[in-house]
Amino acid sequence: MKYIDEFNDPDLARRLLDEIHATVTRPWALMEVCGGQTHTIIRHGIDQLLPDAVELIHGPGCPVCVTPLDVIDKALEIAARPGVIFCSFGDMLRVPGTDRDLFRVKGEGGDVRVVYSPLDALDLARKNPDRQVVFFAIGFETTAPANAMAVHQARRLGLGNFSLLVSHVRVPPAIEAIMTAPECRVQAFLAAGHVCSVMGIAEYPELADRHRVPVVVTGFEPLDILEGIRRAVRQLERGEHRVENAYPRAVREQGNPAALSMLEEVFEVTDRNWRGIGPIPASGWRLSETYRAYDAEHRFDVTGIRTEEPAVCRAGEVLQGLIKPTECEAFGTACTPRTPLGATMVSSEGACAAYHLYRRMPGGPAQRGSRIPREELNTVG
Repeated sequence: MKYIDEFNDPDLARRLLDEIHATVTRPWALMEVCGGQTHTIIRHGIDQLLPDAVELIHGPGCPVCVTPLDVIDKALEIAARPGVIFCSFGDMLRVPGTDRDLFRVKGEGGDVRVVYSPLDALDLARKNPDRQVVFFAIGFETTAPANAMAVHQARRLGLGNFSLLVSHVRVPPAIEAIMTAPECRVQAFLAAGHVCSVMGIAEYPELADRHRVPVVVTGFEPLDILEGIRRAVRQLERGEHRVENAYPRAVREQGNPAALSMLEEVFEVTDRNWRGIGPIPASGWRLSETYRAYDAEHRFDVTGIRTEEPAVCRAGEVLQGLIKPTECEAFGTACTPRTPLGATMVSSEGACAAYHLYRRMPGGPAQRGSRIPREELNTVG
């Protein structure tokens, strides 16, 4: 299958790995931004195949994981109200709020529905004019255009019973926050290809120059990741700090003009709080004044929310790349996919979920510093 099998070729993977091994002369720390990239890395044991000197730090690139607790609690409050149909993608239903999740609200009688597109929620609003339909609009730049289109259509159709609970975040400000943190060890970034397919790469050269870090845009198949690492390591060894597009089959320098136009019309940049990380200036979007009537927070006047994170959960440190999931005392014991303490154990892109799914357990042989032979790894091909 084109663009699948050819990016899982074991012979090409070995050649890329050999070149990385031959290039590295000193320790380097690279951060993959996207949780989808993290899952590819852990699933195929890519981090275990790299030279000991190359460390991959898992970044905050999981939109479910970084949706702030107060927004989750607002979602729970709205979803529990009579007359509301609350729509969400499935991976949000088990994200823990302060004392419950959307599954529990559904079990207690709330009309919570899993949809596959914001346009599905829009269709529900058309078919249920006597109900308020709310779509939980989370995500990075990747999902924002579809959400913008949904509210644009709602306004055009005059659907006064449709609204968005918005928690969109933007990647470049998060990279800025990571690089300016005192404990930062990141020396290069593997940027998220799906984000850049929408936004282009215009925001990254300034970041690369200011912080003197290579930024390589990569895809999500094993060879995509290895090629991104190869390019990043090559730049680091040469003392370079450029933006490279290693995902040209999906990413254009200018991004997607139609999507960008829709985003500019519907959203405006705002400060956002990231769960486990804290506030990051200009790191999110909210509905613009023209579309403010479709903002669920304003429509339902959700106030008085008091949040509390579990004291034992260290998901925030995982999201910042300060620790690996297995370094959290609750990982795999108090915190599992069935009993999650943090969103990183629930989301399909969460680092904790990846480690648990692919059996990276505390003290196990697949942890960094205790390597297992290449032939025993679940490697590409």
